[in-house]
Amino acid sequence: TQVIEKLEEVMKIWIKQIKQVLVESEQMRREADDIGPMAELEHWKSRMSSFSSLLDEIRSSRVKKIINILQTARSKTLKQWKELDGKITIAANEAKDNVRYLYTLDKFFGPLAKSSPVTMMEQVPSLMNTVCLIYCTSLYYNTSECMTSLLLKITNQMINTCKTYLCEG
Repeated sequence: TQVIEKLEEVMKIWIKQIKQVLVESEQMRREADDIGPMAELEHWKSRMSSFSSLLDEIRSSRVKKIINILQTARSKTLKQWKELDGKITIAANEAKDNVRYLYTLDKFFGPLAKSSPVTMMEQVPSLMNTVCLIYCTSLYYNTSECMTSLLLKITNQMINTCKTYLCEG
């Protein structure tokens, strides 16, 4: 019984920590007003890395052993644990999916940042077609919040490129 109580305490600590990670991941991001689209890809890569590591940890043999012991003891903490496990899995899948889709835009980010306005404008139709494709096919990135954030960052990059061009000219 003491062992079960100790394991439940450990599980409760993990649950609290995981809830904190999930809450932090859901919070609004604070970003500079002129940030470009590469930051969006970097954000999702970082999130993918964090949630993949967390998923690896909670699926480790050490954690599985504790879960098995608590299952045998019919611990009530497991209900909350399974719920969080599902949320982490969804968050990891979302980040992975978003990185995959945002990488399709990566080929546009360089020319968008390092070209003249005329050359940049030649890229816009293909870029917008790719954004449209992401919107139509992505499971997670097709929300108005994600699309607005991405399009804002693309616009910021276009403005920065034009400013640089004008200052150099």
